[in-house]
Amino acid sequence: MFHTIQEAISDLQAGKPVIVVDDEDRENEGDLVALSEKATPDMINFMITHGRGLVCTSIQADLAANMQLPLMTYESSDPFKTAFTVSIDHSDTVTGISAVERSKTIQALLDSDVQASAFKRPGHVFPLIANDGGVLTREGHTEASVELAKLSGAFPSGVICEIIKDDGTMARVPDLYKMADKFHLKLISIADLVSYRKQQESHVIREPEATLPTEFGLFKIYGYTNDHDHKEHIALVKGDINRAEPVLVRVHSECLTGDVFGSLRCDCGPQLQKALRDISEAGAGIVVYMRQEGRGIGLINKLRAYQLQDRGLDTVEANEHLGFAPDERDYRISAQILKDLGAEKVNLMTNNPEKVEALESHGIQINTRIPIETGLTAENEHYMHTKVQKMGHLISSSQHS
Repeated sequence: MFHTIQEAISDLQAGKPVIVVDDEDRENEGDLVALSEKATPDMINFMITHGRGLVCTSIQADLAANMQLPLMTYESSDPFKTAFTVSIDHSDTVTGISAVERSKTIQALLDSDVQASAFKRPGHVFPLIANDGGVLTREGHTEASVELAKLSGAFPSGVICEIIKDDGTMARVPDLYKMADKFHLKLISIADLVSYRKQQESHVIREPEATLPTEFGLFKIYGYTNDHDHKEHIALVKGDINRAEPVLVRVHSECLTGDVFGSLRCDCGPQLQKALRDISEAGAGIVVYMRQEGRGIGLINKLRAYQLQDRGLDTVEANEHLGFAPDERDYRISAQILKDLGAEKVNLMTNNPEKVEALESHGIQINTRIPIETGLTAENEHYMHTKVQKMGHLISSSQHS
């Protein structure tokens, strides 16, 4: 089992390194990570002795610009686009390679008064520029180390070193467990850091709210903007939301053709109407209306998918033919809207188990799943069957037989 992010933060603050592993489908490697503030000669020596990889220091783009550190190459062939700058040594170093001198170079980068002229180029310290979006946009050790530094309340810079085994091959998770146990180090994954950020941070801003009389009763309508997908989402709220009790909720993804034009190709419009009706009858609840048309592929691509379906493909095959996953939706913003409205415990109206898992992964407690079935039409029967057979939706046999 991996340690928690909070456990890793505590060790980093205490001046200890941690081991950070990325996804097995990515580089599948473990790196020693420490705060640049704590990059003493002893720390550097530990990394080169027991990590054996390349010692790098992660920095943000503004620091790289201020220190006049251009990228090592502007035509990178690295599949992971690791943003190496030119290498450096502090001007006071001799060879630059010793643990003492590398420590001096790294810590000099943290000095607010230091000038670009304080460093020789090339050198033996390799700065890496972290992506501005952090691990939410690039799940690399560079971004992870900067974010761990921020979470530790330290200067946003880390020191990282790949871990190589005695035989010269890369250490994998079983080897990393042994190393963590041997040196009493915390072992965490970048995937867990991503989840931690998603649960701890909010990217939504509540905009204007107003009353909205509908054929299903009176609702309040809330507008939301965000800096994640930069789309405008809304929430329709009925009654008072009690944080202590599970709230009746429908997270509904935009479907212009079904919700507005009454398309019979899908069950989206009837689902939205049923959700509004059931919430109105219950006296309280929320519909979060997410602007992620066509399961996240957009309106025009959705129409392209329709065109392919007219030629015999099902909805999954059509999405894949266009180069998309069967479902491209992201429920991070949905969860943050629910939290903003005080609905962290919900009774979720959905047939989609992946939606349940996604909301739970973003910190929403699903008290119960409530099926939302609206019947078949001759036009949507094949679509409903595909939902069950290929996407795992939980729809009763009478709805798709």
